Amino acid sequence: MNNKFYSIFAVFAAGLACLSCSEKDPVDPDRSVITIDKVEKNEFDLWLEANYLTPYNIEFKYRYEQNESDLSYWTTPADYNGSVKMAHVVKYLCIDSYDEVAGINFTRKYFPKMFYLIGEWEFKSGGTYILGTAESGKKILLSGIDYFDKYSTNAEDLNHYYIKTVHHEFTHILNQNIDYPQSFREISGDKYVGDDWNTTGDNLINGFISKYARHSHKEDFAELMSIYVTHTDAWWQEQITAGNADGNTGGDIITTKIEVVRDYMLDNFNIDIDALRSAILTRQNHLFSGKVDITDLTVR
Repeated sequence: MNNKFYSIFAVFAAGLACLSCSEKDPVDPDRSVITIDKVEKNEFDLWLEANYLTPYNIEFKYRYEQNESDLSYWTTPADYNGSVKMAHVVKYLCIDSYDEVAGINFTRKYFPKMFYLIGEWEFKSGGTYILGTAESGKKILLSGIDYFDKYSTNAEDLNHYYIKTVHHEFTHILNQNIDYPQSFREISGDKYVGDDWNTTGDNLINGFISKYARHSHKEDFAELMSIYVTHTDAWWQEQITAGNADGNTGGDIITTKIEVVRDYMLDNFNIDIDALRSAILTRQNHLFSGKVDITDLTVR
């Protein structure tokens, strides 16, 4: 009993001692008790400031941040060298292309204010994986950065795994600002299949430019836009021809859809998608002919 009393008394005395200390040394109200690790800026950070943050108010995050990651998936930090190259190609093939065709004020207004990179793809249980996402018109996540060197040796791979994703997600952002017309939703009607899109076949003859376009009218619109501006007219016409093969009308359906996309971009944003495609493909040719150094971090 006495031991218990002394224990309680000791705790009480310690509390008084702490109180006494706090009275003698009050906490500075202007000093935060939360400390945040400060990262010393490297040459890549300075390049990003000069090419993203200062001209566009866009953050380009390549260091891993748990709060920016989707914890539903197993995510990993992005490779540094891959991040440097990714930052260059997004700027050169996407942002600069819109600057050229629509003007820098358009890009400043509509482009997302954050890019966030992760190293691995976001794998889903059905065997598919997510190349990128757009969140509330403010952020684009790009995954699979650790594989950039593997999938950037030719234009088709670079577009499929990375650049088309940026244009696809940016189309969603534009749609969130100004919705596309109801008439587009009615062209393919009930032919959309949701999450079963990866099991579909004969997409072209059914009027879809890709498998993923069959997910929903929202994804159909974004796929049409992003695939159109990253491929040549010759390639596009081959798809239309294949869609109309053997008496089918899929090619005609795709043509009807792309005309809605064309009018939407021109009427709402004064963007000619053929001019945009020309700008993107010209830059793409420059990239693969060695005219652009995607590792140069010189701040000009």
